[in-house]
Amino acid sequence: MNSIDSSIFERFPDRSAHGARRAGEDPSQAMDIIFIEGFESETVIGIDPEELHEKQPVRIDLWAGLPKSRACETDHIADTIDYGKVHAALEGLLAAHGMQLLEGLAEAIAQTLLEDFGAHWVRVSLVKPRKFPNVRAVGVTIERRCEASGSARVPRRERVSLALLGAGMFPPSSSL
Repeated sequence: MNSIDSSIFERFPDRSAHGARRAGEDPSQAMDIIFIEGFESETVIGIDPEELHEKQPVRIDLWAGLPKSRACETDHIADTIDYGKVHAALEGLLAAHGMQLLEGLAEAIAQTLLEDFGAHWVRVSLVKPRKFPNVRAVGVTIERRCEASGSARVPRRERVSLALLGAGMFPPSSSL
């Protein structure tokens, strides 16, 4: 971790660099953290005229937390966040987003993790590594939590299926 990264996390003494809680904290708040670090791609993003039509490199680091995922016990990918599917979602979002600010794109990534993948907590860092010739990188880091009230989180794709099933649009799974 470089000195800039270290100084950022020194301001948050209750967390490590990856967002995990320290030993001795409330175990009911324990989370399993799924992460993608160093995702590199290109996208059109920016407000300067030279940025509006040409793709430029971006780097994404993200962490998504789930309360102790069932995958620890079941060893089934369906019981956790599939980072292969997150990777594909990132590629699709970068190809089609149409946003100008890193903040907006980081928010879209965070909301995708919360809504589509059932994450309870996310941290997204989005970086332009070559914005200025004498600067290694510029970027933004955001952190978000789900707003579900005490009930189990159900990813949006499953909520839609459940809603359609409840409306009688899908036959019960036993008749499929």
